Amino acid sequence: MKRTLTSLVLLSAVIVGAPAMAGATHAMKGSALAPMAHIKLAAARATALKARPGKITDQELEKEAGGSGLRYSFDIKSGGKTYEVGVDAKTGAVLENAAEGKNPD
Repeated sequence: MKRTLTSLVLLSAVIVGAPAMAGATHAMKGSALAPMAHIKLAAARATALKARPGKITDQELEKEAGGSGLRYSFDIKSGGKTYEVGVDAKTGAVLENAAEGKNPD
């Protein structure tokens, strides 16, 4: 009986934890830079998807030349290709919207 109860508790933990793990794919690289961003991640995601409808497969906040120097970078799968869409983290302007090349960053 004790073994069955332990198994049920472990199974429940896995089932309850599964949705949290599924959301982990939306973690953002470079989140330590977030206090410097004027545009929130949710608004930047909406801007990127408006510029390139599809599914975001990766996201990052990074310091990079162009715009204010701080940008969100999204990989968006659309029409069988992956595109990189950059959104300025201080102004919300779209900085890049192009198919990823052979050497994506």
